[in-house]
Amino acid sequence: MPTPGTRTAILVEGTSDQAAVEALAVRLGHDLGAEGVVVLPIGGAHALAREARRLGPAGAGLRLVGLCDEAEEPVFRRGLAQAGVATPSGRAELEDAGFFVCVRDLEDELLRAVGVAGAERLLEAQGDLRAFRTLQGQPTWRGRDPLAQLRRFLGAGARRKHRYGRLLAEAVDVDRVPRPLGALLARL
Repeated sequence: MPTPGTRTAILVEGTSDQAAVEALAVRLGHDLGAEGVVVLPIGGAHALAREARRLGPAGAGLRLVGLCDEAEEPVFRRGLAQAGVATPSGRAELEDAGFFVCVRDLEDELLRAVGVAGAERLLEAQGDLRAFRTLQGQPTWRGRDPLAQLRRFLGAGARRKHRYGRLLAEAVDVDRVPRPLGALLARL
């Protein structure tokens, strides 16, 4: 929730996105609280219009920026228009409005940036590598793209997705920050 002194709200779809954005912001030298920025999970893309009306210029008067998954881009464009925040007809205009699209989703962006070997090192450090190897050996997942296997493994539980959103953001090399995240944080 915004507190007194909040000037900007970063709207993200869920709590795993919030954890990743907050962790990466710290790594890139941001003190979100001191900068008057709050990261708010909105509970899915379809809540954007409601939250943008509540928090944006016609509501609390906050500057709004955010991230969405690629599949939710049209929902975000409509939501911003319905809320009277912006009328983006395409991705470039969406970005001009401060909203950036993650290819697939944020976890996919981070997994590609960290790489399979880096992600497996994280799994090992967290005691999850054996469980991941079990998934890889299942008939449905055997021989499939390791990034697809990792996405499935991380998405198998809300807690795992949330935890690894933060851990991947903490592990990504600052020279390999995914474009949507880097562009978003550069807007602060």
